[in-house]
Amino acid sequence: MIQKVYKKTIAIITLFSIEFLITGILFFASIFLFGVIVKELFYDKQDQFDHFVYQWVHQFTSPILTKFMKAMSFLASREFIPVMFVLLLLYFLFIKKHHWYSLKVPVVVIGSLLLNLFLKFLFNRPRPLVERLSEASGLSFPSGHSMTAFSFYGLLIYFTWKEVPQKGLRWIITIILLLIIHLIGLSRVYLGVHYASDVLAGFAIGYIWLILSILVLQRLEKYYQKKVDPLKQFE
Repeated sequence: MIQKVYKKTIAIITLFSIEFLITGILFFASIFLFGVIVKELFYDKQDQFDHFVYQWVHQFTSPILTKFMKAMSFLASREFIPVMFVLLLLYFLFIKKHHWYSLKVPVVVIGSLLLNLFLKFLFNRPRPLVERLSEASGLSFPSGHSMTAFSFYGLLIYFTWKEVPQKGLRWIITIILLLIIHLIGLSRVYLGVHYASDVLAGFAIGYIWLILSILVLQRLEKYYQKKVDPLKQFE
């Protein structure tokens, strides 16, 4: 019995260590990627990568694919995300009644939108001068759709791993959400409203913001719990 408990404990510790390691690697890789993109675009003035990706994607243009890409782009639009944001917030406030989750939703989503606006005005990159298959206004870098997609759907992945007990179902939901995130990013390049570097930068900053928001809120939650219940400081 003791040996069984010991093995289970070691397995849990190992799992958390692996998750922490992967999260850390992806976090610093995202910072590195964003730094490389900024250097290449705004200091070295290199944009061959963007032109190559656009030319490659553009060769697959078709009416059916355009409709599909517009649908994927809609999943991170100003019309769709606010509705999902409110529904998710109401779910955690009144159905699940998990107030810390309800706090994570606006911090991640609204914070991501505000950070994206700040970065767009900071870098001031115009949108691509190519044939556009969808209307778009404003500045280009980083992609707001890509950043919002990674922040919002990434948060759904976080909730999935916290709340869904079935391992197989967790993986299915995670793969679907990751697929949605990447298709949203691809749709922005396909539709001609963003460069590939805009999308990659949006993914990187979206992931960075998501991880920082969750870590800070987790620390605040633990601090609050210790203040409410002093005995938790000994856990």
